[in-house]
Amino acid sequence: MSFRRLLSVLLTSVLGAMGLVALTAAPAQAAPNFKAPYPCGQQWTYSHHSAEVRLALDFIRSDGGATSGAPVLASASGTAYRYYEAGGAGNYVVVDHGGGWKTYYFHLNAFSISHGQGVAQGQQIGTTGSTGASSGAHLHYEQLYNGVGQTIQINGTYLSPYPSSYYQKYLTSDNGCSGSGKYWVDTFADAPGYASPTSTTQTGTLYKGTNYVYCKVWGREIRDGAGNYNHWWLRTDLDVGPANQYVSAYYLSRWGNDQARDNSGNIIRDC
Repeated sequence: MSFRRLLSVLLTSVLGAMGLVALTAAPAQAAPNFKAPYPCGQQWTYSHHSAEVRLALDFIRSDGGATSGAPVLASASGTAYRYYEAGGAGNYVVVDHGGGWKTYYFHLNAFSISHGQGVAQGQQIGTTGSTGASSGAHLHYEQLYNGVGQTIQINGTYLSPYPSSYYQKYLTSDNGCSGSGKYWVDTFADAPGYASPTSTTQTGTLYKGTNYVYCKVWGREIRDGAGNYNHWWLRTDLDVGPANQYVSAYYLSRWGNDQARDNSGNIIRDC
């Protein structure tokens, strides 16, 4: 160590001991590549309560699916432990990822793992609920390093600044996706897009041709005068309009009534 560097370290230590500077230590062990704690293709919105001291985020679904009972997935591989706290976290899981990193998942409706079980990234560890001190179904999620709450990052990107209420920021998951998490489909006409499978207010358009979709949801029926119909809705990014919208599987070129398959015949996963 150079004399200048040694002097700087000693000066910082002395000033820190005197309370004149704030000493902060970045995590020595890089964080795992954390992914969203819910299934591929699903969109959730999140918020932060200022009283939370561990930089937690609360998540609820915002894509038309139900929050209660939705699968909760491990953000990264590790060893999962299950606990219960009546007056606080309710049913909760802690996944120890090694190197000082842990993730916490509170208020679960049910567990999907045994205590001390090894889990892979994307493996279901429970279902979303409202157990413990909770006023409604949601997923309380934390990332800790050596017991200290960290600003949550997903796929290497921090979700800060945190919003103070829902429906300001959204996160679409790629956790557990196969390959790119997309299915390629052909559509025979321009398809109107909607914010949910039950909405009747068009938000944009998906152009005719080969497009990708993420997943499917059962919703309102689309039917034509020739007796063709479909109740499935496909989540996708519109050519004109917002991302993460829905178009009817009625517009798929290759398949019939109430079918939702990609160009290879694979059944598109549920959102």
